[in-house]
Amino acid sequence: MKFFRDLNQFMVAGAKAHARWELEMSSNILKSRKRLLVLGLLLIPVFLGGYAFADAVGQALPSFIGGKTAYGPSHYTNLIFGASVLVGVCAGLITGCIGAGGGFIIAPALMSAGVKGILAVGTDLFHIFAKAIMGSVLHRKMGNISVSLAVTFLIGAIAGSTLGGYINRTIYDANPVLSDMFITSIYVVILGFLAFYAMSDYLKSRSKKAVIEEGATKIAEEIPNMGKRLQAINIPPMLTFDENVTPGGRRLSAIFLVIAGFIVGMAASIMGVGGGFLTFPIFVYGLGVSSMTTVGTDIFQIVFTAGYAAISQYAVYGFIFYTLAMGMLLGSLIGIQIGSIVTKVVPGTTIRGFYAITVTAGFLNRVCALPEKLMKMGYVQLSKEFLNIVNMIGNIGFFIIISTFAVWVFWCFFTNLKVLKSGEAH
Repeated sequence: MKFFRDLNQFMVAGAKAHARWELEMSSNILKSRKRLLVLGLLLIPVFLGGYAFADAVGQALPSFIGGKTAYGPSHYTNLIFGASVLVGVCAGLITGCIGAGGGFIIAPALMSAGVKGILAVGTDLFHIFAKAIMGSVLHRKMGNISVSLAVTFLIGAIAGSTLGGYINRTIYDANPVLSDMFITSIYVVILGFLAFYAMSDYLKSRSKKAVIEEGATKIAEEIPNMGKRLQAINIPPMLTFDENVTPGGRRLSAIFLVIAGFIVGMAASIMGVGGGFLTFPIFVYGLGVSSMTTVGTDIFQIVFTAGYAAISQYAVYGFIFYTLAMGMLLGSLIGIQIGSIVTKVVPGTTIRGFYAITVTAGFLNRVCALPEKLMKMGYVQLSKEFLNIVNMIGNIGFFIIISTFAVWVFWCFFTNLKVLKSGEAH
């Protein structure tokens, strides 16, 4: 039981770290005229005619690297672009209001709308990369980046991203239905675990004031047991880091950094996430790296990991829906800012409750989609009536819960405008 509690704390800390990154990136973009200009330039093809743009890109790609066929049947329409903006807004609201990465609803939402799993993954990665490359201010964090750690980590991350992209593409080429089932199954496992512990944490918080951040802070201040054991293993080459935290610094074998990068890169490439939700807990809990060094290195690695995976493993093969990515980027910038403001007028217990509910919504959506995938693969025999009911529960339930959450956050925002402007909010 202790293992699962530690794993829960591990994943929650990672989700919160990724949310902080998302908020910083969106703030950097919205507060800079130059970055807003770049965003406007990126959106020009969308407003001039996203379908024509997607069609031109598809025709320009040689057939041996995907070409137009990879986009079907997810061609551009104004409705699809509008839906992508709403998906981005909801994901941003979750990130800003709850303080945990809202990307876990993006792939389920896109797949529910009929986008192929591999296309949803590639598009989400591209949206993260666009946000990272526009919003990163690396020079502010360079003092906290260990170059040796970052470069060694990226060796593993690039290898992992390559393998993850290859796995997704190979499965898709073999059978598109199997590809959707594979990606859906991964989300079912990850979201199921998060949903169970998020809900149990919320129920506990209603009866007592338990604060997760306290535990995470204590672990970050000193080297956890696993970090101590790994740092005690002397396998050359040894890397020295955290000289500004510990006299003489801390030392770790490069092999563990490469392994950690490989895990993060593969997860990012398979699931369509930036990898930040894994980097923070692996560095702090597993490798014993200080939280300050971890934050700087995390920002550094997301740019390269997401960029490499998005472009080399998906874009050149035609598995990125550009107009969707731009819509999600635009929506998430708005949602994150509003969500972070609303936290000032909402009790912490309520925020926990909505985190638990939104994660559960994502889990419900994917677990209800799984029976149809299994039947199409011939693993189970189910009636069409049953599948229609299950799919309806998963899709309608998901969108009702996420929409209700979004309406609730906007209601809190607009009804508390006077309080927020006066500065009286906590």
